[in-house]
Amino acid sequence: MTHPASGEQPVPTLNIANVLTTLRILMVPFFVWALLADASEQGLWRWVAVAIFAVAMYTDKLDGDLARSRGLITNFGKIADPIADKLLTGSALVVFSILTELPWWVTIAILVREWGITLLRFAVIRYGVIAADMGGKIKTVLQAVVIIIYLLPFTHTIEWLNIAAWYLMLLTLVVTVVTGLDYVLKAVKLVLAANRNNQD
Repeated sequence: MTHPASGEQPVPTLNIANVLTTLRILMVPFFVWALLADASEQGLWRWVAVAIFAVAMYTDKLDGDLARSRGLITNFGKIADPIADKLLTGSALVVFSILTELPWWVTIAILVREWGITLLRFAVIRYGVIAADMGGKIKTVLQAVVIIIYLLPFTHTIEWLNIAAWYLMLLTLVVTVVTGLDYVLKAVKLVLAANRNNQD
């Protein structure tokens, strides 16, 4: 739980925002199963995967809104929420590649960036927090949108939409990598600034 200020009640780890975050993590294997069960047939199970992904993304917005509006921000939520997001989007990309709907090099590049920045944040946490900026938020929105488009069954049967989805995926990849490099630069500056302060 968080460390409350003097006179304030501690925020319980078991709260509605964290329950929604945990629920999103539990949705991931069901999402993967539905997508694999469809096996690129673009049928009923594909729509089930779309529905699970959409509900999971809604819980992402909902748990964040609840945590901020009700003061339910906890250490568990700070760690579990981004992990839940990366598990969901990462699993979608991996399955797309398994089904040969997306080249593996795209999936690997995005996963290396996503999990690499997560590990970097933990590595420099003693120097300070690297907060998400506008570039990171745009990256997250782009990933959600392009995954939804890739998930939709009719995307792969309409040629122009399939081509548009591919170019949107390339744009998402570029934004993902560029924002990742920006976070690395911020981490370096954070460590250098902390070291200078220690020497003063």
